[in-house]
Amino acid sequence: MSDETQDQATQALDGRPAEKEDVIEQDEPVRQEGMDWFVLRVASNKEHSVRNTLLRKVQIEGKQDWIGRILVPTEKVKTFKGGKQRITENKLYPGYVFVEMRLEDDGRIQQDVFFLIKETSGVGDFVGTAGRPTPLKEHEIEKMLLDSRKPDDEPTVKLTFEKGEQVTINDGPFEGYEGTVDEVMPEKGEVRVLVTIFGRQAPIDVKEWQISKVGAG
Repeated sequence: MSDETQDQATQALDGRPAEKEDVIEQDEPVRQEGMDWFVLRVASNKEHSVRNTLLRKVQIEGKQDWIGRILVPTEKVKTFKGGKQRITENKLYPGYVFVEMRLEDDGRIQQDVFFLIKETSGVGDFVGTAGRPTPLKEHEIEKMLLDSRKPDDEPTVKLTFEKGEQVTINDGPFEGYEGTVDEVMPEKGEVRVLVTIFGRQAPIDVKEWQISKVGAG
């Protein structure tokens, strides 16, 4: 079956997604019996489409004994811009998909599984030598699976400023002042800036969206 025909077949699965939510539950095992985790290189921004296509192909071809879970670990991030809060979901390992897979006794990928994967649009090579992918080490699996746990309702807050940076205050009572970032407070979405007022330095707490880096834009 060609890749194009295979992709058309995946779309005919009565409109339902073939995969579970892309997270690992707390009680799931590190690996399924007889399988290991491997890293598959994929085209940029194709991680989720490759994952979904592979899961559907595995279902159609009945290869669940050879391929288990397929993951694209992500994190939810809260940012502030222009006074507005925005929540985005970022890939933790851009350009990679994690595949739980059983190999042949000689360490090679089972032939049908090899073609199932390689004929998928956007797929590159597994990390390892030709035909013999390198399994992840135990600590690498644990970190990857931890990253794949179901995220909390409250996303991570990421600010774009660092201590020591020179910034300009663009809004509020101190608009127009320049200062130095003294502390970043992501839990509040705020930055503490040291500003010189009447010849003395004073700490001013401002929202991230109220300041910009000196020379930016």
